[in-house]
Amino acid sequence: MKDYGFDEKLYTSMVEEDVEFLPLLSLEEDDELKNSDYPAIISVLPLRNTVLFPGVVLPITVGRDKSIKAVAEAFKINKLIGVVAQQNADVEDPGFEHIYKTGTIARIIKQLKMPDGSTTVIIQGKKRFVVGELVSSDPYMKATIKLIEDKKVSNEKEFLATVSTIKDLANNIIKISPNIPSEAAIVLKNIDSPVFLLHFVSSNLQIDVPEKQALLETEDLTTRAQLVLKHLNSELQMLELKNNIQNKVRTDIEKQQKDYFLNQQLKQIQEELGGSPSDIEINKYKQKAAEKKWNKNVQDVFDKEIEKLQRIHPNAAEFSVITNYVELLLELPWNEYTADNFDLKHADKILDADHYGLDKVKDRLLEYIAVLKLKGDLKSPILCLIGPPGVGKTSLGQSIAKAIGRKYVRMSLGGLHDESEIRGHRKTYIGAMPGRIVQSLKRVKSSNPVFILDEVDKVGTDFRGDPSSALLEVLDPEQNSTFYDNYLELEYDLSRTLFIATANNINSIQPALRDRMEIIYVSGYSTEEKIEIAKRHLVPKQKKEHGLKIKDITLSDKILEFIITNYTRESGVRELDRTLASIMRRIAKYVVIKQKYNPALKTSDISEILGIEKFDRDTIFEKNPPGVVVGLAWTPVGGDILFIETSISKGKGNLQLTGNLGDVMKESASTALSFIKANSEKFGIGIDVFENTNIHIHVPEGAIPKDGPSAGVTMLTSLASALTKRKVKPHLAMTGEITLRGKVLPVGGIKEKVLAAKRAGVKDIIMCKQNEKDVKEINKAFIKDVRFHYVENMMQVTEFALMKKS
Repeated sequence: MKDYGFDEKLYTSMVEEDVEFLPLLSLEEDDELKNSDYPAIISVLPLRNTVLFPGVVLPITVGRDKSIKAVAEAFKINKLIGVVAQQNADVEDPGFEHIYKTGTIARIIKQLKMPDGSTTVIIQGKKRFVVGELVSSDPYMKATIKLIEDKKVSNEKEFLATVSTIKDLANNIIKISPNIPSEAAIVLKNIDSPVFLLHFVSSNLQIDVPEKQALLETEDLTTRAQLVLKHLNSELQMLELKNNIQNKVRTDIEKQQKDYFLNQQLKQIQEELGGSPSDIEINKYKQKAAEKKWNKNVQDVFDKEIEKLQRIHPNAAEFSVITNYVELLLELPWNEYTADNFDLKHADKILDADHYGLDKVKDRLLEYIAVLKLKGDLKSPILCLIGPPGVGKTSLGQSIAKAIGRKYVRMSLGGLHDESEIRGHRKTYIGAMPGRIVQSLKRVKSSNPVFILDEVDKVGTDFRGDPSSALLEVLDPEQNSTFYDNYLELEYDLSRTLFIATANNINSIQPALRDRMEIIYVSGYSTEEKIEIAKRHLVPKQKKEHGLKIKDITLSDKILEFIITNYTRESGVRELDRTLASIMRRIAKYVVIKQKYNPALKTSDISEILGIEKFDRDTIFEKNPPGVVVGLAWTPVGGDILFIETSISKGKGNLQLTGNLGDVMKESASTALSFIKANSEKFGIGIDVFENTNIHIHVPEGAIPKDGPSAGVTMLTSLASALTKRKVKPHLAMTGEITLRGKVLPVGGIKEKVLAAKRAGVKDIIMCKQNEKDVKEINKAFIKDVRFHYVENMMQVTEFALMKKS
């Protein structure tokens, strides 16, 4: 094997033994030493972060005391030392258990003493060996060794081809790697020994120590060559990937520079042709502004913003913010109003055609139109329609808009928590927008639309603000002429906008907000009204939605009443609408499959389609024992009937109240009991009964909270019935507040309560004489067959309500 010798001048730097070193120069093994010349026991030198291969020259810096002594002793004797790699480079004083057991005998070529006390040693790998037993560990490690010979190559052609491929790949890596000097290619070219070539390349691979150690321990040369080839391929692919990434980054930077120069050139060309796109856009804004009817204040703000746009570069972030603001100014309908139609007959006709009933609301709107026609500039009233769901409060707004020829816009306030939804966000925030009031006016392009504020009683309040307080300015006729939006930063006139709020429960509306609105109560519909609504609106609508013709189905008044009475129990007509839809779907199925049926539906047909009747008006009043009385209640969704039950048992005179009752209702029960105790002789009840009897009053449907004073007469009647063991007359209901003296006081929600009683089949109603005026406002046709009994005190109630003992 040819000996290339050693040239110290090629080594420009030395590395410490704890730093990874990849040698660029190797010397081929020589045959000057025979196996018998190598000692059986040899000094062991552990190296960190590197593996020495046979034939490879490696400069190292020795700093550990044990290592310095081992090198010095070996240099004196035969210049041979056993070099092994450490398993863990972090171990400062490695022992026998910390080293790999396969290493390389090295010849110490030169030893240099450095000024810092360390020793620089240049060693050359000779033969591979396996460590046997540890002979001594002090002052340095000595161990027995056994030399390892490479296995003879079985397929020389395959081996040489693999080595040739390794040489080519190594040359490619040298060419594309910026960290390997070009002189390495010259060294590689002059290596003739295939085995030494493997050692040289293995020593220079960019792999971890365990992987290099695996190469050193591989005895079969062909296998070792294939492993080296695999690592070289991985290294080459990694280098190519790094180069591709660097080239891409370089290309991106060059593209950005190119785009910058092109944009500069384009800017110059556009200036020569008559202006940039941003200038053209600004000129369009100015042309639109000339057509606007805004006041001088708005014009000044517009001019100021346009001046900013002309100074700012189009790529600046503020440019888009100002552009959005300018476009909002131009799109808002400043002093743009639709012409009102003051024809009262036309308005009355449209309102009657779209909605049946609601006479109070219609009269109030017609009055507004009449005054507007006479005066011309009446400030719009703020109307608030209060009533149960499904009575047409929201849809009424569309009819009003159509009646007076205005645009229509609806804003749902249900669940609204953020005040900025009303007033808008300031422009300084990213993604800032105007409030929904201004956005709605921009959308309808009119400053006097009919504006529906839906579900105003369901506005929320949290840390983001109180939207109901923000609505105070919107709904105050004295303030809304100068409504201020945070995004717009200008005053906007809302005084000619007709705001109509809707709500289910007046108690949920903030008092200050309630004070600014004109409250109009929209009560629930009677059965007769529901029949008319179904005939005029619901049935035709459902026929159209289900593709049915007029001849396909006929619903008489009697059938509609049957559906309303037995399958719905509501103040509005939404459930009725869904029930009619169920019937229409069944008829549509009959038409499609061509099944024979009678278009004039009967009650039996309705029962077959809708199933058994959901509500039975008669059974609720039959066979009620003493102590059970029917009361009338008002709820946000309309009126309802309420059962109050009283039972008595032997005890110590305790009063128990159940059914999720509020404080006012509990106090009514206590007041009723006190009145009965005070008038026990008139009721024929012994005084000892109260001391020896426990009384339990229960109101069914315990999951629903109940409160209010209107159940006072009902509770007193229930107590009197239970204590006197006299039953209450059937089909009787009552409502009214009581006092400790037995007076009956008036209550509210009379129309809803009366209509609920009528729906439930009540025939007699007891209430305070002062509520007689409320009953007179109800259409007589709606309360046909219902008898009213007006009372002033509780003795009159019990005299009429309680049946005589049989």
